[in-house]
Amino acid sequence: MPQTVALSGGGVAGFLLVLAVVLPAAGVVLSLAVGRYAERVALVLMPAGFGIALVIIAEVWRSGTPLVYLIGGWAPPLGIALRADGLSAIMLVTTALVICAVGLFAQGGFSETVAGRETRKPLVFWTMLMGVWGALNAVWLGADLFNLYVALELLTFSAVPLVCLDGRAETLAAALRYLLFALVGSVLYLLGVALCYGAYGTLDIGLLASRVRAEPVVWIAAALMTAGLLAKTALFPLHLWLPPAHAGAPAAASAVLSALVVKGSFILVLRLWFDVLPGLPGAPAAQALGTLGAGAIVFGSVLALRQARLKLLIAYSTIAQIGYLFLIFPLATGAAAAGIWGSIAWTGGVYQLVSHAVAKAAMFMAAGLIGEALGHDRIAEFGGIGRALPVTVFAFGLAGMSLMGLPPSGGFVAKLMLLTASVTEEQWWWAVVILLGGLLAAGYVFRVLAPALAATKALTLQARVSRRREGVVLALAVCALLLGLLPLRPSQLLQIGRSAAWVQAVSVPAAAAVPGVSVPAASVPAASVIVR
Repeated sequence: MPQTVALSGGGVAGFLLVLAVVLPAAGVVLSLAVGRYAERVALVLMPAGFGIALVIIAEVWRSGTPLVYLIGGWAPPLGIALRADGLSAIMLVTTALVICAVGLFAQGGFSETVAGRETRKPLVFWTMLMGVWGALNAVWLGADLFNLYVALELLTFSAVPLVCLDGRAETLAAALRYLLFALVGSVLYLLGVALCYGAYGTLDIGLLASRVRAEPVVWIAAALMTAGLLAKTALFPLHLWLPPAHAGAPAAASAVLSALVVKGSFILVLRLWFDVLPGLPGAPAAQALGTLGAGAIVFGSVLALRQARLKLLIAYSTIAQIGYLFLIFPLATGAAAAGIWGSIAWTGGVYQLVSHAVAKAAMFMAAGLIGEALGHDRIAEFGGIGRALPVTVFAFGLAGMSLMGLPPSGGFVAKLMLLTASVTEEQWWWAVVILLGGLLAAGYVFRVLAPALAATKALTLQARVSRRREGVVLALAVCALLLGLLPLRPSQLLQIGRSAAWVQAVSVPAAAAVPGVSVPAASVPAASVIVR
């Protein structure tokens, strides 16, 4: 029987949760209103959004409890809540960092006229970039399965136009394939949501977690929702849309798609299995997801080794790196993971998510600079580019270190934690996959660096590369490197908002009572902060 607990909060913190979603949405509206000044609107709002994300993560860390805002003052199931736990706060900051870097990289990069004709490319790019940002923040903060569906649809319809900005036939075909996969995934997810609502009368994650039971309708709903989300995440073998979409988009758009967009649906898979269905026996499902992840690591890496174009190589690398994320499921579930090693697997998976985001954004933007300078991105013809663009190639190499898992880098910390968890839990087969994936990643990164650093005659560049844009790429690559300074232990920040079974030696302070504010404990996990 759910208990009733009194919870506390402050108005400013709750307002920030709303502002994290509303600010990018306002950017979309303003961009459409001002037209050619859309770039200025975005560049003004981006630092403000980054500051909001930093304040939210600082408040979550300071209080040791999730921040929850009840829209209209109505608690679920009658109302809708925005919730920022440790994972949400980390994703808010990661998203804001990458969006700001992409904005600086893309500044002035889209001409308003081509061959004397006015083009809408700058307006579409900046408007959709704000749309992606707002939709992602809604995903990170959502606590209701249907509202998360709406946020995912907004994310899809903001991301698809970024694929075909140049209007070429091949990019239009890639965007259409992406859209079809995303829509099929949405239909499957929505069917699962409908089954959950019909069975339990609510879609609030906290309430569902307290009501779901191991029965056929739950497993069917979970299977439908998971399949739909895997299609959106491009997990092997549902990856067919990703390489042409990510490789065909402009460099700035590719960075956002690979670093952030595919992570939105992955976070929903995490929420589904660890928040909505935490009490159900899920070992077979966890092993199945881990197997698909292992297949993605090997398959994506092998195909990356075979690519002749740099952007296609990076796109297939994204498929491989996504696979590591799904090793969280077998390593952080079941009796073997009930102790501290389950927390290490959870932490390692999230570190992989963040380090991949910054490293892959840097790699795609570096590829964009190389493509602009040479007029192509054919790897075999990169001879001497290291001498012509030393900063860009150096940044690409630093980001590649993170993908390989070399110290010191964020990828090293993430993969070492996953490796440690797999060995300690005696699931050694995942350790073999992790080590093999690192070797294959070294192979495809070396395929780029070897010709780039070869001593050949000086190249004649087709275009001049901005030092400012090179600086942005290098800054992101350095961020991927600095993540390697994180401690090799379970993150206390990530434990904030986890269920009691997940909290390992983390003391969460009780919330102070506020007159007139009380909600069912089942609707908001313990020690949450309710803000109205």
